[in-house]
Amino acid sequence: MCGRFALTVTPEELEEALAVIDAGDFPPRYNIAPTQPILVVAAADRTDPRSNTPPRRTALVRWGFLPGWVKDPNDFPLLLNARAETAIEKASFRAAMRHRRVLVPASGFYEWRRHPKDSGLASQAYWIRPKSGGIVAFGGLMETWASADGSEMDTGAILTTRSNTAMAFIHDRMPVVIRPEDFARWLDCKTQEPRDVADLMVPADDDLFDVVPVSDAVNKVANTTPDIQTPVGLAAPAEAQQRADRKKPAPAGPTDEGDSPQLSLF
Repeated sequence: MCGRFALTVTPEELEEALAVIDAGDFPPRYNIAPTQPILVVAAADRTDPRSNTPPRRTALVRWGFLPGWVKDPNDFPLLLNARAETAIEKASFRAAMRHRRVLVPASGFYEWRRHPKDSGLASQAYWIRPKSGGIVAFGGLMETWASADGSEMDTGAILTTRSNTAMAFIHDRMPVVIRPEDFARWLDCKTQEPRDVADLMVPADDDLFDVVPVSDAVNKVANTTPDIQTPVGLAAPAEAQQRADRKKPAPAGPTDEGDSPQLSLF
């Protein structure tokens, strides 16, 4: 799952990290939320005479993918993420996987660990950032949706895959991270078919990210300042846990670990 992320680097840093020509001007954003514009990087059609390689361009798209065949967006669910395991074949994403793969640059993303309802524990937000700093690039998909009146809207989604070992205690899904050495192959929709890039849609290395607990200020879209990334302590609310334990009935007999409730965001 990826429902919030941040991009706080300068345009110059983005141009250097992703080999983008003229990224334009954009402010740091600490709490990017669904339906907001997000910056994506795509392959351009022309060749850069300075390097004789296809240059990369930036675009702003609405975070919330709309397939071209949708008639009324109000009757279609908001697709923030596309599952890597099914995107190649799923009707909503099949065309974009073949023709419109993009990179979504990020300084990191947020995820929430949800506890069982009877635990008495509140959900905990985490800021998940690359240990080395800088930028990571999520695998993304882009689609231009046209309305009946001829107006167009560029939309996008972030691909997700199963969590790596380091992330699994928070959530069972994480964004697909494309490594710099694979940028060109991912963006090459002319010669690289979806099956040729399927090996890139795998969990990130366990040592890529730092996992930082933060306050619930990130829950509110209106909170967009750097302090939402300030680390917080994880003092366990022992009293709440003890109350929840007292409410649980004693087991009738031996139990199996498979009977325990699973942690899930949804």
